[in-house]
Amino acid sequence: MLRVFRPLLLFSKNNNLNSCIRISCNTKSCSLSNLFSPLPRLCSTTYKTSATASMATTSLSVPVETLPPVLDSTSEPPSVFDGTTRLYISYVCPYAQRAWITRNCKGLQEKIKLVPLELTNKPDWYKEKVYPPNKLPALEHNNQVIGESLDVIKYLNTNFEGPALLPNDPAKRELAEELLAYTGEFGGGVIGSVIKGNKDFGAHFDYLEAALSKFPDGPFFLGEFSLADIAYAPFVERYQPLLLDVKKCDITTGRPKLTAWIEELNKIDGYTQTKYDPAELLAALKRVFGL
Repeated sequence: MLRVFRPLLLFSKNNNLNSCIRISCNTKSCSLSNLFSPLPRLCSTTYKTSATASMATTSLSVPVETLPPVLDSTSEPPSVFDGTTRLYISYVCPYAQRAWITRNCKGLQEKIKLVPLELTNKPDWYKEKVYPPNKLPALEHNNQVIGESLDVIKYLNTNFEGPALLPNDPAKRELAEELLAYTGEFGGGVIGSVIKGNKDFGAHFDYLEAALSKFPDGPFFLGEFSLADIAYAPFVERYQPLLLDVKKCDITTGRPKLTAWIEELNKIDGYTQTKYDPAELLAALKRVFGL
């Protein structure tokens, strides 16, 4: 169900809501609110963005975007619900990264303003005036706020112009829904296995390998680049170096489809512009999970 908050409701809700972003593990609930402290960006704050009709190949435009500064508890609020479409994100949050990638790949840099927040020191006005659950990402559009990352990326794809990020083919649509539904189990299952010290995480990457084998007309889950790829990219980006370092396990070994998928992802500007330095990302993951 699409999570939509309208302004009249925003100010009437109480603030006794969990501000942490969590994933469910088999043994515990792992808070991600402190998972990624501010890290050096892989690219500079001024970078190229592109929207593509066939996301792996054809570039339609290359606008230049300067990333806005991060807002924290001392920052003044924007003029919320003034007709401006805003995407509230954290530069370091994998859930917010999904929405950021989708915005970029739809070519919406001029239409949707980024509002980056400090993940562990959000301004009070965000919870009070914008999104009471106090989680990221959230999209302010047409006097309403849409939250939850999968809902946000679907909304962006459906309600804005730009390349379609879901195909019309019913079979591919069915696989897309299956993959999106599995994201929670994937995210929690992998990190839960790492914390428990076992190797159960392999089955989750086998699932991705099998899914990537279903449509041979391209290197992505549905053949062409789609929301399914966007949903998994931020987490594979984090888990690949973590498992290699902590478990001495290369997730691409014996998984040629996954190997090709990662290689092709890294050719897409709309994704690579949202990435962080791998070494810093690894250090943050190990610090948070005590590995």
